[in-house]
Amino acid sequence: MRDLDPGFAAHIESGATTLANCWRIVRTDAVTYGFTDHDTALSFDGTTFDPAHGLDGGETAAKLGAQVDTSEIVAVVHASAISDDDVMLGRLDGATVETWRVNWSDPEMRHLLRRDTIGEIVREDGVFRVELRSAQHALNVVKGRVYQSACDAELGDTRCGIDLDQAAFKTTASVVAVSGRQNVHVTLADSFADGWFDFGRAEWSSGKMAGLRHRIVRQKIDGSATALLLNTPIEDWAAPGDTLTLYAGCDRRFATCKAKFANGANFRGFPHFPGSDFVLRYPKAGGDYNGQPLFR
Repeated sequence: MRDLDPGFAAHIESGATTLANCWRIVRTDAVTYGFTDHDTALSFDGTTFDPAHGLDGGETAAKLGAQVDTSEIVAVVHASAISDDDVMLGRLDGATVETWRVNWSDPEMRHLLRRDTIGEIVREDGVFRVELRSAQHALNVVKGRVYQSACDAELGDTRCGIDLDQAAFKTTASVVAVSGRQNVHVTLADSFADGWFDFGRAEWSSGKMAGLRHRIVRQKIDGSATALLLNTPIEDWAAPGDTLTLYAGCDRRFATCKAKFANGANFRGFPHFPGSDFVLRYPKAGGDYNGQPLFR
């Protein structure tokens, strides 16, 4: 049962209501949008909710227990607010969506119906269908650690301890050519060996992708430029002259942690933990069975 503000409850019980829906979208980078299905703008809590023609909230089915409730918003994206590029580049992925029921004649009289996160976004017949997932979705996120040989820390975080702002692990780059869906050629401000940025990240500082991050799958010197293979397609948005910052990567192996970063003391994996193939091993002639650890 919902607990409504007495004034809002009295308005509903009056039988002659002036109600509208409002949606507040807060991206993971704190950029906020406000939309309403009312025909004029509404404002409350520091957000202006603009009329969104073509925006429609779908039916929501409430479930018992810990199941994830889902609903959807069907919208025609307006360039003045959210552009096609914002959606396709994933700027809305994981954003928080608040759904409010508001008395448009007195916006201070309102009720928060739901607080969801954006899940799958599908483009269909010129509109975007945005899946909204309830708070129970957070229960599906893996918590805790997994016993495995590879390190489970993120390079540069507090558990890892490496300062990625050191000159040895960071450089700026400028795009000279886009050579495929996920391939781009750049010039680096400093010289680095092949593979130094493998499994690292690229942070875009200009162009359509400014503010976005991509994983670097592979980095290789190609003539006078450096070829980068990124983890997602970028050919529609990257252009010569765009700038980005590259951060070194780690393949999460103990040997790499020691040799590349001199950080073996902070390694967050279990390098001596036998893998799933251990049960298939058998003694072979010439094998080294002296009881020494696999990694030193």
